[in-house]
Formats: sequence, C-alpha cells, structure tokens
Amino acid sequence: MKLLPGDLTPSLQRSLVRLGTSMEFESAAKFLEHFTQTQISEATARRNTERAGAAYERAQLSELGRLERELPRPPRGPAVQQLSVDGAMVPLVGGEWAEVKTAAIGTVGEPRLERGERVAQTTELSYFSRLTDSDTFGRVAGVELHRRGTETAGIVLAVVDGADWVQGFMDVHRPDAVRILDFPHAAGYVSNAAQAVYGPGTEAASEWLSTQLHELKYGKAETVLDALRGLGDKATGGAGETVRVSLQYLHKRIEQVRYGEFQALGYPIGSGIVESGHKVVVEARLKGAGMHWARHNVNPMCALRNIECNDRWAEAWPRIVEQIRAEQRENAHERRRRRSRAKRASEERAVEPVPATAPVVAPHPASPPEAEPVQVKAAKPGTADPRKPAPNHPWRRFPINPTRRPSDYPPADANH
Repeated sequence: MKLLPGDLTPSLQRSLVRLGTSMEFESAAKFLEHFTQTQISEATARRNTERAGAAYERAQLSELGRLERELPRPPRGPAVQQLSVDGAMVPLVGGEWAEVKTAAIGTVGEPRLERGERVAQTTELSYFSRLTDSDTFGRVAGVELHRRGTETAGIVLAVVDGADWVQGFMDVHRPDAVRILDFPHAAGYVSNAAQAVYGPGTEAASEWLSTQLHELKYGKAETVLDALRGLGDKATGGAGETVRVSLQYLHKRIEQVRYGEFQALGYPIGSGIVESGHKVVVEARLKGAGMHWARHNVNPMCALRNIECNDRWAEAWPRIVEQIRAEQRENAHERRRRRSRAKRASEERAVEPVPATAPVVAPHPASPPEAEPVQVKAAKPGTADPRKPAPNHPWRRFPINPTRRPSDYPPADANH
C-alpha cells in the first residue's frame, strides 16, 4: 500500500486518525506511542486527523454530486423510519459559538412493554452532522438519507421540535412525513402556562400540570387546549400573555400533538435519538473543557464523528485514502502544468523578434564658428622682432643649459 503524506505508515495513520476522532489530539499522540512505540507530536495528530476528516467531507460532497446528476434509485428503506433533526452549539476560536445541525435516522420496530406501558423502539441509528445554514444542510444531508433509504421507506416519522427550518427540511426529503412535535417540547409550553398562573413550584401548579400532561400524552389534545383556554380566562397581565402564547403555539400544531393516537400506532413521541446524538456525536468531542475550534475544522471533525458513531470505519477509510491520493495526483499535475506554462512563456520571450524601428540618424555636427582673424601689427622698421625675447629677458641671461656658467653670458647691456 502506498504511503500517505507524512512519515507514518498507512496502518499507523489510520490508528492515529481514529484516536484523534475520539479524544484530544495530545491524548491521541500519547496512546499511539503507548501501543506502537511511535512517538509523534500533538500537532502531527491534529494535522493527520483534520486532513482525513476534510478528505471524507469532500468525498461525501463528490458522492452527493453524483447522486444529483445520475438520480439512482435509493436502496429500500424500512417499513417505519424515524427522522429527527436539531442543532447544538459548539465553541469557536475568538469566543464565538455556532450551531452544528444533526440528522438522526433510525428504524422503528415493534413497541416494547416498559413499566406497564408500550414504548416505541428506534434502532439502527445513524447520524449526519454539519456546521452550515439550514438550506445547505438540507441538501448535503441527502447523502446519508439516500444511504438509509428515507425516500423509499414506508412511513417516515418526523419527530422534531417546532423550528421552521426543521419543517422545511422535512418538506424537502419527505413532505408526506408524519409530523410529531417532540413531547417534552409541547409539555414545556403547558408547564409555562401553569407556572405563570399558579406560581412557580406551587402545589396548585403541580396538580394542574400533572393532570394536563397525562391527558396530553394518553388522551385528547383538544381537552388540554380547552383547559388552557379556561386558565387564560382567569389570568391577567403577564400571566395571561404567557397562557395566550402557549395556547396559540399548541393550537397551530394540533395535528402534531395527538400523542394518544401516535402511541396507539406504536410511534415514538420524543426526539431523544437526535438529543442523544448531540451529546454522543458532537459534544463528546467538540465541546470539551477549554476547546475552541477554527470554523473550517468543525465539519471535518463532524464527518469523522459520524463515521465513528455510525460504525463505518471499514467502509469509510478506503474512501479517505483514495480521496487524499487523488488530490495528491491532481496537485502534482497542476504543479507540472504551471511549470510547463512558465517554460513555454520563457521560450516565447526568448525567440520573440525585436520590433522594427526607424533607423536613428545622428545629427551632422555643426561647424564650429570661424575664428576671427588675429590682427598682427607689423613691426616698425628698425625694431626687434616682437616674437623674440628682449635682449635683457631672463631667458637670455639664464637659459636652461647646465653646461654653461653665468659668466659665459654677456652683460645685459652689452649691445647698448
């Protein structure tokens, strides 16, 4: 097997990435050294893990693109499938927090008797998590929903809270899904009304709330709404407003809070699969003490956490390796293309002809101005030639001739 980037063997890299997926990078490096006697740094553990996660994220996007182009028929889904989606906050660098959205998918089996009542069982859970906006999440989560056969499942139970983006998610993937408002979410609105009117923690509030929640879970939702209307009639001020908000919220979702009917059909009424998914998939690794993540590293870690919690390492690791190698090949090809382009450009510049230009004609040098004639006065008759030194000129007395003595020269006035 060919080596991946770095000095570790493929087996060591796989072990290191799986350790880094489940624990802090420093601990992953220590565990690898303990079990393999291979010493690496925390930075190496971080780099290898995040690179593998990013590769798997890109591989899933590539697979999603193929599904959207080819539109293959999805595998057969179960007779009854539960699909719950929700978001959890994770800490980012700089003190910022961001929401990671998670879709939890499971197969609903026959109810089981627990403490004298029938409780729905959802098994074969898998997760898909990403830090992104709701529209993008609705699209990219399709790769996992396709794998689980959500499109072809007999009945899909959308057990969710009342967020609008969650309903939009269901509209995209299974508009015919049975919408069930998470029971603890609905119970919270009933509880708010009771606390506002009777007072927090009072015996009257507890007695009224216990009666209404039992009716909501096993009886008729309309009976609970009637009780809320009666409670609002004797409430004033802020308490009356709280009751009004609770009543309006549940009335708008009356078809989603028929819990007695849902349980009779063996349907789950709680979104616990995604609530536990937040803890197990996301928070267990990305929300530890002192952790702050760069935004671009959150999704690679979420991708790896999905592999771990979905128990799909045997299938996912070869895809990670192939993705990394494909990117290595593409990077090498791009480097060669850049060098080839640079070489061609250099050769073209070397053979490029010098552009023709008009010959440069040097200007004819201007003739120097004619010198004015020197007027030489004619010597008077009988006078000495003016070009010769006077008889008493020092040159005549001391010529430059070291062989003659001063006494050899005639007196200065000898001819006078």
